[in-house]
Amino acid sequence: MKNFLLAMLMVLVFFSCSTKNEDEYVPVDENPLSELNLPETYFNYTDLNLPTHYTNNQFPDQFPFQKAATTFDNTPANNPVTNEGATLGRVLFYDKKLSANGTVACASCHKAEHGFSDPDVLSKGFNGGLTRRHSMGIVNARFYASGKFFWDERAATLEDQVLMPFQDEVEMGLTLQELEDIISSQTYYPTLFEDAFGDETVTSDRISKALAQFIRSLVSTTSKYDYARNEVSSPTEDFPNFTTQENLGKDLFYLPRVLTNGNNANCAACHVSEAFVGPIPNRGNGASNATNNGLDAMSTTDFGVNETTGVPNDTGKFKVPSLKNIAIRPPYMHDGRFATLEEVIEHYSSGIQNHPNLAPPFVNDNGIVGQFNFTQTEKDALIAFLKTLTDEEMLNDEKFSNPFN
Repeated sequence: MKNFLLAMLMVLVFFSCSTKNEDEYVPVDENPLSELNLPETYFNYTDLNLPTHYTNNQFPDQFPFQKAATTFDNTPANNPVTNEGATLGRVLFYDKKLSANGTVACASCHKAEHGFSDPDVLSKGFNGGLTRRHSMGIVNARFYASGKFFWDERAATLEDQVLMPFQDEVEMGLTLQELEDIISSQTYYPTLFEDAFGDETVTSDRISKALAQFIRSLVSTTSKYDYARNEVSSPTEDFPNFTTQENLGKDLFYLPRVLTNGNNANCAACHVSEAFVGPIPNRGNGASNATNNGLDAMSTTDFGVNETTGVPNDTGKFKVPSLKNIAIRPPYMHDGRFATLEEVIEHYSSGIQNHPNLAPPFVNDNGIVGQFNFTQTEKDALIAFLKTLTDEEMLNDEKFSNPFN
């Protein structure tokens, strides 16, 4: 009898195990990358297919401050862009889990549809707090000559910069250890880290390198300007694919003009190369090649690069991001004070103020400020030209998009 009861008990146990409620069954996903929409073969981030006007300086000799964009490439020797590294960087860039409450990512303040900038004057952090300055566009960031980042250039390299928002008490609110722990706990990162760096180890150094690789891959070469530029041998020639108004705007941007103080100036002196990045480091006044563009007569609350360097001559200077996609990323300037391109053009036409660190040609030897004094026709032409720098093809490229399903 005892053996019979034992046998019956074993049958009941087997039956109960084999008839588990289907509603309670959760299948194990064998694909750790199932949360991500990634191609079987990683996208190509290494071959930028740069046009000739990025790799060669084709400006006439009377433009001595111009150089090819690739001359300014700030990619360090120990962190070249790879397909695997940039793919990991793309996932990190869009991953909202990498904030204190899982609500914001790098992409929250650098939206592709807004030229990788933010339509708000100030960006909202993980807990609703606001950043101090406007979120700048990061397209063509690899061609900023000094390699320094943020409006005040407090990050010496892009690799330094990408880790700072994670640790900011307003933006993402983490420590680097917390960041590493969150990444290590996600199922999709081990494969990505192994592909990028040879093993699954998560470190802040690897995080910074992957993010920097992705951001350096954000290069614009397919705007209307670029396609039209391919039809001529020099940027100062009329572009056959431009309208009369766009060519006029291009001339106004590139060619010297006599300011109201008698000095010659042009827009291209502060937006150099055909990547339209900040000025080249050829200025001896201060510790930075960032500029003061006469936004204010005095710096009272934001001292710009001076807050990083402590050099008085850097007060009121701010980094100059690339003008690519400028038309779709208002508001403008470090504090977002200008809501439209029309307001920006009007500032240079009539509103430049005599800040103590305003430099020639905006101020002459007698201390007189010069204005561009554009006509309405010229203002409209400049805006038409700036709109040709919008690169919808690049901004809608899948390899730069949100990879999360």
